[in-house]
Amino acid sequence: MYYQKSSEDTLLSLNVQSSNGLTQEEVKKRLGENGPNTLVEKQRKTILQMFLAQLKDTMIYILFAAAAISAILHEVTDAVIILIVVLINAVIGVVQESKAEAALEALKNLSSPTAMVRRNGKVVEIPASELVAGDIVILEAGRIIPADLRLLQSVNLKIEESALTGESVPVYKDANFIATGEMSIGDRINMVYSSTSVAYGRGEGVVVYTGMDTEIGKIASMLNESVEELTPLQRRLNDLGKLLGIVAIVIVAAMFGMALLQGRDIIEMLITAIALAVAAIPEGLTAVVTIVLALGVQRMVKVNTIVRKLPAVETLGAVSVVCSDKTGTLTQNKMTVTKIYLDNQIKDVTELSYDKNTIFTKGFVLCNDASTANNERIGDPTELALLDMGKLVNVTREGLEQTNPRINEQSFDSARKLMTTVHKEDNKVMSYTKGAMDILLERCTKIYLNGEVAEITEQHKTDINTAASEMARGALRVLALGYKEDDDTANEENLTFVGLIGMIDPPRPEAKDSVQVLKQAGITTIMITGDHKDTALAIAKDLGIAENENQCITGSDLNELTQEQLNNKVRDLRVFARVSPEHKVMIVKAFKSNGSIVSMTGDGVNDAPSLKSADIGVAMGITGTDVAKGAADMVLTDDNFATIEKAVAEGRGIYQNIKKTVLFLLSSNFGEVISMFSAIAAGLASPLQSIHILWINLITDSLPGLALGVDPKDNDIMKAKPRDPNESLFAHGGLIFTVYNGFMIAGLTLGAFLWSPVMHLNAEGMAITLENIKWMLGQTLIVNGADYSIIEHAQTYAFTTLGVSQLFHAIGMRNYDKSLFKMKMFDNKSMIAAFIIGLALQIAVTEIPILTEVFETSRLTLKEWGNLILISMIPLLSHEIIVAGKNLFGKNA
Repeated sequence: MYYQKSSEDTLLSLNVQSSNGLTQEEVKKRLGENGPNTLVEKQRKTILQMFLAQLKDTMIYILFAAAAISAILHEVTDAVIILIVVLINAVIGVVQESKAEAALEALKNLSSPTAMVRRNGKVVEIPASELVAGDIVILEAGRIIPADLRLLQSVNLKIEESALTGESVPVYKDANFIATGEMSIGDRINMVYSSTSVAYGRGEGVVVYTGMDTEIGKIASMLNESVEELTPLQRRLNDLGKLLGIVAIVIVAAMFGMALLQGRDIIEMLITAIALAVAAIPEGLTAVVTIVLALGVQRMVKVNTIVRKLPAVETLGAVSVVCSDKTGTLTQNKMTVTKIYLDNQIKDVTELSYDKNTIFTKGFVLCNDASTANNERIGDPTELALLDMGKLVNVTREGLEQTNPRINEQSFDSARKLMTTVHKEDNKVMSYTKGAMDILLERCTKIYLNGEVAEITEQHKTDINTAASEMARGALRVLALGYKEDDDTANEENLTFVGLIGMIDPPRPEAKDSVQVLKQAGITTIMITGDHKDTALAIAKDLGIAENENQCITGSDLNELTQEQLNNKVRDLRVFARVSPEHKVMIVKAFKSNGSIVSMTGDGVNDAPSLKSADIGVAMGITGTDVAKGAADMVLTDDNFATIEKAVAEGRGIYQNIKKTVLFLLSSNFGEVISMFSAIAAGLASPLQSIHILWINLITDSLPGLALGVDPKDNDIMKAKPRDPNESLFAHGGLIFTVYNGFMIAGLTLGAFLWSPVMHLNAEGMAITLENIKWMLGQTLIVNGADYSIIEHAQTYAFTTLGVSQLFHAIGMRNYDKSLFKMKMFDNKSMIAAFIIGLALQIAVTEIPILTEVFETSRLTLKEWGNLILISMIPLLSHEIIVAGKNLFGKNA
């Protein structure tokens, strides 16, 4: 491998001279052989593929079958309406998926758009995609590494590799290093990798790997090996679809059996059987669930979340474990000074005073090569943290250097572990040295305490070491400062010790609260990082993720465990430090094996495989790499861990709304099936025609179903534990609820259907018997000089009662445990609109002549409407009685 060779051997193997670089002819040849320096993206779905994917659903298949049979039986209207519903459902899914992809394209930033290269002896800037193996790339602070390079030269070169390895501290690189064997990425200090960045120093490197051959490319290729799994809701709805399919087949078979026993017309009964099968399948369910999820996605946008796939919204609501990358997700990915040690005291950095601590402040700010001028942060994160400390007391490096110009320096060296700058200050010269505490302390002969200089004693050194140890226990990175007067040689001997600073990549301020809210909601937060154990554990304790060292494990420990052993051990772990991308996938699998629904958050390339293997992957939109975004189900546009908490709450609310919608639609459809089956089993005509059922299922049901889908979430939704991922949609009394309401609606529908024949039998003075009712339903009377069909009038009563009773039923479905009078009705204006529109549409199909012909309904008088509305209000009255009973005897009554 190239990184194991000397730089001369690497150049020789690539047939290139470092002084001149490649010729244009050689570049063209290599581009032709190896292709551009880009990652191969997974082929995007075409619009047709996205459309066909929306049709892969059991209930959709049943609807296709129903439409086909309806068409064969010349029931064209029914077939057309069914197909329209399927089309609407598919179009909504395609539109949403396309919107999500478009939003991600808008977020996308090329990680390495250009590169400085030497070609034909000249340095030119080119698109990174045009790089080939053998190109000589010039590196300087702030530049993105455009490919995997073997270093040829390095001067104080430090590379920010957190996106690849999870390391929050830049890695020192050395072009002269030669590996003796295989090494991990973090230990190959003569190599720099694509999409990492130059934090400090400069250098040159020869391109050895491009595109999919880079370390990033290898990780990207791992993503294609992952198999997408169904979400819990998809599994529940698939199971429900299969169940309803079986019910539909049983109904059709039973209808044929009754047709034969009762001697009915087979074709007529087949049409009726199709109507019953259609009644068993809630045609609007798939469309309503899709629309509810799509509307949920729009709500998610308001909490800074882009959802790439609709079902991911619901999955978030079931999450019980959130595995989060540390760097840039739980932390700010910005080294920050938090503690200072001066005058023999450890203090918070906020206690720093420029007037009282002038030498301390000036020394750390002036002995510094970083820059924050013009709001551009360039340089080593450690040095940037020192400049940020200076800003706390309104001191900048640029401002200080105007009166304290640098006249000499010794750059930082990894062997010395020190850096010195010399400055002219008024009539004297000041030399400042910063670096590793143990190295610097050995070179100090004096100490600056409380404004005075004294000889340094062993007790002083003990106190300093004690302070440094205390900072280190808090996982702080410690730097020391010394100074010398009247020496412009940048000599680093006989220094005066000034103080220490302790810095860390601190937690995001909002992350701590979010971890606690998730904990209250029964959701465990897991930290997964490539950083060191002490640092990770300190951050985890600060955030409330972990309590002790036993909850932390390292990558080397994981290497000793099998997947099965980790599966058994993972319940007690909260922090995973020094891990590789393979470890992250292993960790996610371990939590999933214990029945948890796992979310993985991250921003780096190293997070992508675990994002893909989690139940739901959540990538950062701003700092996240394109590979991470492509692997994720959701993208946080504000890179805020706290947004996950809001997204989980939205996910839970959406699932509750979907569950309410499903139970509402199924109880309504169950009512249709029971009323029709009972009537036919008794030898009566069908109380509803197939077009009536389709109208109810697609219009009258769907509008309030959608209104339930956008119901505002409960304020206490994050106080409940995550639901069991295997929990049925009918759990917690849902089945009893559905059956009860189904029978009630069926009873009301049958009652309304029999009302007209019974009233006419009474008027004729005839006995109320089953045979007389059958006879009366077949009569056509003359009323006010016009034909009056009893069956048509009875079906109109049943149709109207069924539709309106379901509108009232939907109002009560908003909350099973609250009285109508305690619900905030105006919180859900959609429900009010759905009720008014639904009622208006139901009136239209019985009162507008052209519609009464299509639906074969009779016009109703005002008195009839009043009676039917009173009957239809019974589901709401029942809701109030049940709620009163729960309040009186307890919710489990």
